[in-house]
Amino acid sequence: MQGRGVLVDLARVYGTDFQDIGYEQLVHAMEQCGATVEPGDMLLLRTGFAGVVLSMQGQPDAERLHHSCAALDGSDQRLLQWITDSGIAALVADNYAVERHPPTRVPQDGTPYAVVPLHEHCLFKLGLPLGELWYLDELAEALHALGRTRFLLTAPPLRLPGAVGSPVTPIATL
Repeated sequence: MQGRGVLVDLARVYGTDFQDIGYEQLVHAMEQCGATVEPGDMLLLRTGFAGVVLSMQGQPDAERLHHSCAALDGSDQRLLQWITDSGIAALVADNYAVERHPPTRVPQDGTPYAVVPLHEHCLFKLGLPLGELWYLDELAEALHALGRTRFLLTAPPLRLPGAVGSPVTPIATL
């Protein structure tokens, strides 16, 4: 993948407390960051999660990790529609799953539901690649210092014919 990346720094806007990010919260964060997304852009969301993990210096605290940082609310239908309408080419975050997992809002009447609804929407319905656990702290700081949110993103996957996923080695050119 190569193209324009747009970083939205959710951690700068909301801190690193546990929070679900729906459509309204994402739009608010984009406004606060001065970020504009256009069709074909790759949207990167810094939640601060990777920094929290690294601050534990190899001694992860599962309870703290499960109750830290923002994650997209995959059950928010307005958010899913925005992802479709925006025409983004990829959705990346510094957390695992990009979306809250397990979801915080589930049907209480026994109705079947997608465990990872954003994955279902992006991967299966749109063919939109997701990136998880990217380290975005240094990029966020550099972009903030420059007063920018956009950059050239190169993220080549491994050449694995028939694979459904791959690690990447992302490079941001400012």
